[in-house]
Amino acid sequence: MDIRFNGTNSDDGYSRIDQYNDEATEKLAKYYHGVLGAIGEDPDREGLQQTPIRVAKAMQFLTQGYHKSPEDILNSAKFKEDYKHMVLVKNIELYSMCEHHMLPFFGKAHVAYIPDGYITGLSKIARVVEVFARRLQVQERLTNQIRDSIQNALNPIGVAVVIEAQHMCMQMRGIQKQSSITTTSAFTGAFLEKMSTREEFIHLVGAKLS
Repeated sequence: MDIRFNGTNSDDGYSRIDQYNDEATEKLAKYYHGVLGAIGEDPDREGLQQTPIRVAKAMQFLTQGYHKSPEDILNSAKFKEDYKHMVLVKNIELYSMCEHHMLPFFGKAHVAYIPDGYITGLSKIARVVEVFARRLQVQERLTNQIRDSIQNALNPIGVAVVIEAQHMCMQMRGIQKQSSITTTSAFTGAFLEKMSTREEFIHLVGAKLS
Protein backbone atom coordinates (compact mmCIF):
# COMPACT_ATOMS: atom_id res chain seq x y z
CA MET A 1 0.00 0.00 0.00
CA ASP A 2 1.46 3.32 -1.10
CA ILE A 3 0.72 5.89 1.59
CA ARG A 4 1.43 9.58 1.13
CA PHE A 5 1.67 12.02 4.03
CA ASN A 6 0.78 15.66 3.50
CA GLY A 7 1.76 17.95 6.36
CA THR A 8 0.79 21.52 7.14
CA ASN A 9 2.18 23.91 9.71
CA SER A 10 0.79 27.14 11.11
CA ASP A 11 2.24 30.06 13.01
CA ASP A 12 0.97 28.72 16.35
CA GLY A 13 3.05 25.57 16.00
CA TYR A 14 0.14 23.30 15.17
CA SER A 15 1.06 20.54 12.76
CA ARG A 16 -1.40 18.33 10.89
CA ILE A 17 -0.50 15.25 8.90
CA ASP A 18 -3.05 13.80 6.48
CA GLN A 19 -2.62 10.26 5.20
CA TYR A 20 -3.63 9.24 1.69
CA ASN A 21 -3.34 6.16 -0.44
CA ASP A 22 -2.24 7.12 -3.95
CA GLU A 23 -4.07 4.25 -5.62
CA ALA A 24 -7.31 5.04 -3.81
CA THR A 25 -6.96 8.75 -4.55
CA GLU A 26 -6.58 8.11 -8.27
CA LYS A 27 -9.51 5.67 -8.38
CA LEU A 28 -11.83 7.92 -6.37
CA ALA A 29 -10.90 10.98 -8.41
CA LYS A 30 -11.96 9.21 -11.62
CA TYR A 31 -15.32 8.36 -10.07
CA TYR A 32 -15.91 11.92 -8.89
CA HIS A 33 -14.93 13.29 -12.30
CA GLY A 34 -17.74 11.15 -13.72
CA VAL A 35 -20.15 12.25 -11.00
CA LEU A 36 -19.59 15.92 -11.87
CA GLY A 37 -20.41 15.21 -15.48
CA ALA A 38 -23.46 13.13 -14.55
CA ILE A 39 -25.05 15.97 -12.55
CA GLY A 40 -24.68 18.37 -15.50
CA GLU A 41 -21.43 20.11 -14.61
CA ASP A 42 -18.32 20.54 -16.73
CA PRO A 43 -15.62 18.76 -14.71
CA ASP A 44 -12.93 20.29 -16.90
CA ARG A 45 -13.77 23.92 -16.26
CA GLU A 46 -11.24 25.86 -14.24
CA GLY A 47 -13.06 25.84 -10.90
CA LEU A 48 -13.62 22.09 -10.96
CA GLN A 49 -10.40 20.76 -12.46
CA GLN A 50 -8.90 19.85 -9.06
CA THR A 51 -12.21 19.05 -7.36
CA PRO A 52 -12.11 15.27 -7.98
CA ILE A 53 -8.68 15.04 -6.35
CA ARG A 54 -9.76 17.22 -3.42
CA VAL A 55 -12.91 15.15 -2.84
CA ALA A 56 -10.95 11.90 -3.13
CA LYS A 57 -8.59 13.06 -0.39
CA ALA A 58 -11.47 14.42 1.72
CA MET A 59 -13.29 11.08 1.57
CA GLN A 60 -10.19 9.23 2.75
CA PHE A 61 -9.88 11.64 5.67
CA LEU A 62 -13.56 11.35 6.57
CA THR A 63 -13.43 7.53 6.54
CA GLN A 64 -10.00 6.98 8.10
CA GLY A 65 -11.60 5.13 11.01
CA TYR A 66 -11.66 1.91 8.98
CA HIS A 67 -7.88 1.68 9.34
CA LYS A 68 -7.64 2.14 13.12
CA SER A 69 -8.33 -0.16 16.06
CA PRO A 70 -10.22 1.34 19.01
CA GLU A 71 -9.14 -1.52 21.28
CA ASP A 72 -5.49 -0.84 20.48
CA ILE A 73 -6.04 2.84 21.30
CA LEU A 74 -7.57 2.04 24.69
CA ASN A 75 -4.92 -0.54 25.55
CA SER A 76 -2.10 1.84 24.63
CA ALA A 77 -2.84 3.81 27.81
CA LYS A 78 -4.29 1.17 30.14
CA PHE A 79 -3.27 1.48 33.76
CA LYS A 80 -4.01 -0.37 36.98
CA GLU A 81 -5.88 1.89 39.38
CA ASP A 82 -8.01 1.22 42.45
CA TYR A 83 -10.84 3.56 41.46
CA LYS A 84 -14.43 2.35 41.25
CA HIS A 85 -16.41 5.52 40.70
CA MET A 86 -17.76 6.99 37.49
CA VAL A 87 -15.38 8.46 34.93
CA LEU A 88 -17.26 10.71 32.51
CA VAL A 89 -15.99 12.46 29.39
CA LYS A 90 -18.80 14.55 27.98
CA ASN A 91 -19.36 16.90 25.06
CA ILE A 92 -17.00 15.00 22.75
CA GLU A 93 -17.53 16.54 19.33
CA LEU A 94 -18.16 14.04 16.56
CA TYR A 95 -18.55 14.26 12.81
CA SER A 96 -19.67 11.27 10.80
CA MET A 97 -21.41 10.35 7.56
CA CYS A 98 -24.76 8.63 7.21
CA GLU A 99 -24.32 5.40 5.27
CA HIS A 100 -27.72 5.80 3.57
CA HIS A 101 -27.09 9.09 1.78
CA MET A 102 -23.41 9.77 2.58
CA LEU A 103 -24.36 13.11 4.09
CA PRO A 104 -22.86 14.34 7.37
CA PHE A 105 -24.30 14.03 10.82
CA PHE A 106 -22.64 15.77 13.73
CA GLY A 107 -23.09 16.35 17.42
CA LYS A 108 -21.70 15.34 20.79
CA ALA A 109 -20.99 12.10 22.59
CA HIS A 110 -21.06 11.61 26.36
CA VAL A 111 -19.15 8.54 27.52
CA ALA A 112 -18.79 7.15 31.05
CA TYR A 113 -17.43 4.01 32.61
CA ILE A 114 -16.90 2.65 36.12
CA PRO A 115 -13.43 1.06 36.34
CA ASP A 116 -12.83 -2.37 37.80
CA GLY A 117 -9.07 -2.37 38.30
CA TYR A 118 -8.10 -0.58 35.08
CA ILE A 119 -8.46 2.92 33.70
CA THR A 120 -7.46 4.41 30.35
CA GLY A 121 -6.17 7.81 29.30
CA LEU A 122 -8.99 10.33 29.00
CA SER A 123 -7.99 11.33 25.48
CA LYS A 124 -8.32 7.69 24.42
CA ILE A 125 -12.07 7.83 25.07
CA ALA A 126 -12.38 10.73 22.63
CA ARG A 127 -10.18 8.88 20.13
CA VAL A 128 -12.46 5.85 20.25
CA VAL A 129 -15.42 8.09 19.42
CA GLU A 130 -13.40 9.54 16.53
CA VAL A 131 -12.40 6.13 15.13
CA PHE A 132 -15.96 4.87 14.89
CA ALA A 133 -17.35 8.23 13.72
CA ARG A 134 -14.87 8.30 10.81
CA ARG A 135 -16.71 5.48 9.06
CA LEU A 136 -19.99 5.31 7.17
CA GLN A 137 -22.43 5.01 10.04
CA VAL A 138 -25.87 5.01 11.51
CA GLN A 139 -26.08 6.70 14.89
CA GLU A 140 -27.53 3.65 16.60
CA ARG A 141 -24.60 1.43 15.57
CA LEU A 142 -22.07 4.15 16.41
CA THR A 143 -23.43 4.33 19.96
CA ASN A 144 -23.21 0.56 20.44
CA GLN A 145 -19.71 0.31 18.96
CA ILE A 146 -18.30 2.91 21.34
CA ARG A 147 -19.92 1.13 24.30
CA ASP A 148 -18.75 -2.34 23.27
CA SER A 149 -15.14 -1.36 22.54
CA ILE A 150 -14.71 0.18 26.01
CA GLN A 151 -16.42 -2.80 27.66
CA ASN A 152 -14.22 -5.28 25.80
CA ALA A 153 -10.92 -3.45 26.33
CA LEU A 154 -11.29 -2.42 29.99
CA ASN A 155 -13.91 -4.87 31.34
CA PRO A 156 -15.31 -2.16 33.62
CA ILE A 157 -18.24 -2.43 36.02
CA GLY A 158 -20.35 -0.58 33.45
CA VAL A 159 -20.28 1.66 30.40
CA ALA A 160 -22.72 4.40 29.36
CA VAL A 161 -22.84 6.22 26.03
CA VAL A 162 -25.24 8.93 24.89
CA ILE A 163 -25.01 10.65 21.51
CA GLU A 164 -26.95 13.75 20.45
CA ALA A 165 -26.66 14.57 16.75
CA GLN A 166 -28.13 16.51 13.86
CA HIS A 167 -28.46 14.72 10.53
CA MET A 168 -28.08 16.61 7.28
CA CYS A 169 -30.09 13.91 5.49
CA MET A 170 -33.06 15.20 7.52
CA GLN A 171 -32.19 18.87 7.22
CA MET A 172 -30.93 19.29 3.62
CA ARG A 173 -33.24 16.79 1.92
CA GLY A 174 -36.26 14.61 2.60
CA ILE A 175 -38.34 15.91 5.50
CA GLN A 176 -36.15 19.06 5.85
CA LYS A 177 -36.68 19.55 9.59
CA GLN A 178 -33.96 21.97 10.63
CA SER A 179 -34.19 21.73 14.41
CA SER A 180 -34.43 17.97 14.84
CA ILE A 181 -31.91 16.29 17.14
CA THR A 182 -31.54 12.53 17.43
CA THR A 183 -30.51 11.05 20.80
CA THR A 184 -29.30 7.48 21.24
CA SER A 185 -28.06 5.66 24.32
CA ALA A 186 -26.37 2.38 25.19
CA PHE A 187 -25.49 0.91 28.59
CA THR A 188 -23.79 -2.09 30.15
CA GLY A 189 -23.39 -3.40 33.68
CA ALA A 190 -24.18 -1.02 36.53
CA PHE A 191 -25.63 1.60 34.19
CA LEU A 192 -28.08 -0.97 32.90
CA GLU A 193 -28.90 -2.65 36.20
CA LYS A 194 -28.95 0.23 38.70
CA MET A 195 -31.37 3.09 38.15
CA SER A 196 -29.45 5.32 40.57
CA THR A 197 -26.21 4.91 38.60
CA ARG A 198 -27.94 5.67 35.33
CA GLU A 199 -29.66 8.71 36.85
CA GLU A 200 -26.32 10.01 38.17
CA PHE A 201 -24.88 9.71 34.66
CA ILE A 202 -27.81 11.57 33.08
CA HIS A 203 -27.58 14.27 35.77
CA LEU A 204 -23.85 14.77 35.19
CA VAL A 205 -24.29 14.93 31.42
CA GLY A 206 -26.81 17.75 31.84
CA ALA A 207 -24.98 19.57 34.64
CA LYS A 208 -23.08 22.78 33.93
CA LEU A 209 -20.18 23.91 36.11
CA SER A 210 -20.56 27.49 37.36
